[in-house]
Amino acid sequence: MLGAPAYAQDGISVEDLALATMVLYLMVATVLVFIMHAGFAMLEAGFTRSKNTANIIGKNLMTISLGILVYYAIGWGLMYGEQVAGLFGTDNFFLLGDTYDPDATLEIDFAFQAMFAATAATIVSGAVAERMKFGAYVAVAVVMTGLIYPIVGAWTWGGGWIDGLGFADFAGSTIVHMTGGMAALVGAAFLGPRIGKFDPKTGKARGIPGHSIALGALGTLLLFFGWFGFNGGSVLELDGELIGFVIVNTALAGGAGGTAAGIYTRLTNGKWDVAMTANGILAGLVGITAGADAVSFNMAVLVGLLAGVLVALSVKMFDSLKIDDPVGAISVHGTCGILGTLWVGLAAMDGGLFFGGGAELLISQVIGIVGVAAWVGVASAILFGTLKAMGQLRVSEEEEIDGLD
Repeated sequence: MLGAPAYAQDGISVEDLALATMVLYLMVATVLVFIMHAGFAMLEAGFTRSKNTANIIGKNLMTISLGILVYYAIGWGLMYGEQVAGLFGTDNFFLLGDTYDPDATLEIDFAFQAMFAATAATIVSGAVAERMKFGAYVAVAVVMTGLIYPIVGAWTWGGGWIDGLGFADFAGSTIVHMTGGMAALVGAAFLGPRIGKFDPKTGKARGIPGHSIALGALGTLLLFFGWFGFNGGSVLELDGELIGFVIVNTALAGGAGGTAAGIYTRLTNGKWDVAMTANGILAGLVGITAGADAVSFNMAVLVGLLAGVLVALSVKMFDSLKIDDPVGAISVHGTCGILGTLWVGLAAMDGGLFFGGGAELLISQVIGIVGVAAWVGVASAILFGTLKAMGQLRVSEEEEIDGLD
């Protein structure tokens, strides 16, 4: 008869049980954030035309597949390695080295963070949909997960110079979402609008409806579902009370965002706009992501309501600037990422301006936003500008009209 395993004979220590529970908690959160990538794929596919569906699904599959590998090889080390002047890490590439040791959960924490890196990259996909070359997008995904996002992470969560200012971004309104939104804005600007998006005589934006409201709604709900892991997992410790608090704030803000966007479009357009309601939900979720651990339930509802209206106004603004964003990614993630980060400086129960904390935290938030936007904007402009100069950025007019599938 085989003997019992040693750990069964000797018993499991309290420390081992705590570690196993921590790993399980992060594993569940990682799976939830992974599911968000299915949400991004369905939303982008549903809210664009059917002739581009295979291209869009392919981009999303490559983002998560290649993004994990690039973040493993380069991104993780740049973000969490031993830092140079608070700017970037210099070791832990390929998960080698022992600089990073969050309660001995390095492996599962890497998996969790890799999902975030891929999220920052996939935000770009929606804004450049229906007109960007597949290979060019893959190059963008590689640079986003291997360089642009990790440098932002090094400055903030990695303990770099922005973190030293007291900047607070709990789960990434700026670090993940505004980073993706800013890169998306630069990409859309370099690409130019889709054929037929703007009336050549009046310059007004024309609606180019997607082929499946059902797919778009499914994607939105998958994203909402996964966001509980995105924010809940960012507690990064077994603090049941705080995890519950974060989950409630996440739910409240998402619900408020969808409600506000739906009502706003009904009042301004005379009918409910399903796509904008979906974006309102996501806007509310982005808006609470920075402060899910720091603001009260009522403040979570309020930022969700503000984000739901702001996203609709932002979409109109970018249309007026002739920036073509097929799914509203720039407004959802960029504009509302800024809102969410500023909201911490205003409404945080500890240090927020509304609660007698003065302007110190708000100033730190503004500096952090400007610093991240400057880095991402310049790096993205170099990337997209190089691709355009090489003639590798945009598909031909014939390909665009026929569809990218």
